[in-house]
Formats: sequence, C-alpha cells, structure tokens
Amino acid sequence: MSSPGTLDEAYERLHLTGPEFEGWLSNHGPMAAEAMVRSGHADQVHRWVDRYQRRLDEMPDPDRRIGPSWREALGDPRRIRDWIEFFTRELDDDPWREVLARWWPRLLPGIAAGATHGVIRVGHAVRVLLEEQTQPKIIELAHGMGYWAARWQPVPGVVQPTGNAGADTALAGVPRIDDQTGGITSRIARLPGLPGWPEALAALRAPVEPADARTLLTELVDAAVLRYRGHGHGSPVMLVHSATAPNAVLRVLPALPTELWVRSLAAAWAASATVTSVYAPADAAPESVLPVAANGAQEVLARAVEHGDEHVIKFADTAVDTFGRTGDPAALSAALRACHMISPA
Repeated sequence: MSSPGTLDEAYERLHLTGPEFEGWLSNHGPMAAEAMVRSGHADQVHRWVDRYQRRLDEMPDPDRRIGPSWREALGDPRRIRDWIEFFTRELDDDPWREVLARWWPRLLPGIAAGATHGVIRVGHAVRVLLEEQTQPKIIELAHGMGYWAARWQPVPGVVQPTGNAGADTALAGVPRIDDQTGGITSRIARLPGLPGWPEALAALRAPVEPADARTLLTELVDAAVLRYRGHGHGSPVMLVHSATAPNAVLRVLPALPTELWVRSLAAAWAASATVTSVYAPADAAPESVLPVAANGAQEVLARAVEHGDEHVIKFADTAVDTFGRTGDPAALSAALRACHMISPA
C-alpha cells in the first residue's frame, strides 16, 4: 500500500457522508479510493473524491441505539446510522479481527445487502487493515459492516455446494430469470420459482477442507472476471459484481478463522450466481481480446483511473488480481471491456 496517509484522509472526508445516496445507490467512494491508492494513483485520489463527493448525501440521522436485541434491526435501512455507531463501539471495545470473526457468520447470510456492496466495502476495508491499522481504517470497517447489517438481504435457496462442477462450468449453468427488469431486490424475489435454481447452487464442486474452499473461491473470481468479456453487455455496471463480490470474500479469508471459510465460499458463490441469474444475458457477445501493452496491469489500472467510474476502477482492481494469478491477458481485456461499455465519470 503506497501513500497510506492519503487513504486515511480520503476516509475521513468520506465518513462525513452516508453509505447511500439518492435513496438507494451505494457510496463507492471508500472502495474506489482504496483501489486507487493501492494501484499507485494516490496523487489522483483527492481530485477524484472532490468530484464524487458532490453526488453524495450526508450521513443520515440516528434512529435509536442498537443493543442486545440487534436482530430486530438487521436488514432495516432506516437504522444505517445506528448500525455504524454500533460497530464503531464494537471496534472501540475489541480488536477488529475479533469483531469481524464474531459478526461475519451473522452478516454472511445477508450477502446480497446493497446489491452486494456491503460485503464489497468490508472486503476493501479488511484488505488494507491486514497491512496497516489506523483509526480511519478501523472506522471504515465500522461503516462497511454497518451498511451490510442495515441492508442485510439473503439470497433465496442458498445451499452448500455438493456437486462436481468447476467454477466456470457452474457459472455457465446458472439459469436466468425470465423478467430481467426492475431493481436487484425485485429481481432476487423471482429466484425461488426459477426452474433449476437450487440445482445450480448445489452444482459447484464441494470443498473438502478450508484450503479447498479458498481455491474454489479463487477460481470463482477468475471465472467471473473472464465471463464478463462475453456477458457484461447485459448490464455492464451490475455484472462487475459477479466478480467483485466473491473477490471481497476472498480478501477477507486471511482475517477469518478457517472454520468460516467453507460457509464463506457458499455465500460468495450464491452472490455471484445471483448477479449472473438476474442480470446476465443468455447469449454471449464475441469475446475479442482487446490489445494490452507489455506493462498490461499498470496500463489497465491507469486507464480505469482515467476513466473515473467507480465500478470500472473496482472491476479493474479485481481483474488485475486475476491476471496476477493466471497470467491470462483476457482478464485485463475484461477490464478494458468495462471501460468501453460503462460511461466515463
């Protein structure tokens, strides 16, 4: 992580704003700022935040303090400020890893929260906390977990994988809902009646041990990145989350007890499959590999930052992870596809 002070400053600015704006859109500022600093573009973060912050709303007012009866407030977006203050207190009292391990299994079933942005924001916060712990970074984790809790939303029919399919085959077998209109909440509500949906969730290869769950999760992220080339046109913005949501879970694994890894895989797979089912087209577009220079990863990250859209920046960040593991230039091509299909900021 380069220029960590820049990230703390960006967090402090963005924590004055709410995790949503315009009633339901997720505040991507902290996530994009973290990705920009990590990619070596810290010098552009504050200009980017200047522009992005104009779109944001102030932090909402509190409703009432969350205490031992927290379950009644789970999934209540009116309690966003209450949940952020709750996790701020939790993180004041206990080390962040302990709080994360205690709350992860409670939050994980609601992984669809905020169109998966709850878990994605937590993933970015944990990634940086694993390298350096500062107060603004701890507070960012409180904001991410609080947003996740307030927007907590389950995926219907989640089961542990019991099949034999690899991640790419399992993603290819996800059925699509017939009516791909409306917001993600209304689309998710159509999943219980979708023929083949429970079977698709069960089809992924069953992990034998925690390390196998991590391997499968890595394969899922890589498969989702590569599939974006041919299917991203169905919904260029929303389909980036088929990769960034499981990648957020992958980034959190090192901070979690290994006994939570298998259930983390199941939730991440359900999230990726859900985004695929409710947004991806049935037919793929030609998967042409866009040209990338010899310094491919750096070029793609620079082009994403220049493009300026928060989804492009976050997806490029994930695509570069895939490229680093696989060496497949198609991963970088997927990020460039996002640059082409999503309007610049």
